[in-house]
Amino acid sequence: MPQITIGSLFSGIGGLELGLEWAGLGPTVWQVETDPFCREVLAQHWPDADRSVTDVRRATAATLAPVDLICGGFPCQDVSSAGKGAGLAGSRSGLWFEFERVILGMEPRFVVVENVASGAIRWVDDVMAGLELAGYAAVPFPLSAADVGAWHLRRRVFVVAHPFSHHLRQQPGRRDGSRGAAGSPETGLAGEAGDAADVDRDGEHALAIDAEVGRARAAPQARRGAPQRSAQPGLVRAVHGVSAGLDVAAIGHERGKHDVARRQALGNSVVPQCAEVIGWIVRELMGAS
Repeated sequence: MPQITIGSLFSGIGGLELGLEWAGLGPTVWQVETDPFCREVLAQHWPDADRSVTDVRRATAATLAPVDLICGGFPCQDVSSAGKGAGLAGSRSGLWFEFERVILGMEPRFVVVENVASGAIRWVDDVMAGLELAGYAAVPFPLSAADVGAWHLRRRVFVVAHPFSHHLRQQPGRRDGSRGAAGSPETGLAGEAGDAADVDRDGEHALAIDAEVGRARAAPQARRGAPQRSAQPGLVRAVHGVSAGLDVAAIGHERGKHDVARRQALGNSVVPQCAEVIGWIVRELMGAS
């Protein structure tokens, strides 16, 4: 498989790029992250990645190396259902437009955007519209940690985008009410609403997003000629949170501090097993190119 280099914006502790690398993509060339604690974690696991740019507002084609794929989960505070609902007009979630600016300037082959599912109505349509104006076809993929075997939800939406010259293959989800091995995405593994512990940036149990994601999924540019394909088999595994792939505890124990920073970093992180599924979708796109 040809090498697909990765650049990461709003990197956090690197769960998104870790999962993409598990799917065979990479290496990760650069990471942009403003939080010093998170940068320590990133340095521990990606010692060769460039982290000289720490503010996404200073990220440009002149300050970052060219990459094939740019990924990132922009701040969720203004789009989350736990916030005040400012959406992309908010000062935090509005940093999406810096992400969009970087895409326009660097023109990667692939884009992966991640954010909360319960606030999808506040961001998915606008993000997809921006990507389409930039020349990309985009499809949203709802995924939760429970979908890949975890005992908590962390429901997210990943938007995968590729230039219009190729067609995205739709990823079938469980939005039709069917149930897989991981249980109902609406109720959790135990089958009772609210039973599963939902460690989430929203700070609450995830809300149903069928209509929100369904509307965006119906975008004609993304659907044209797109056959149904399933995810790469064998991705469902026992998941014990993020720490299996990203050792955040080591930094806190060495210094006897950073407990709050560590909890916040884990709460904001992307489950790598979900990102791995997205990586396999990108690999399918490569095969269709």
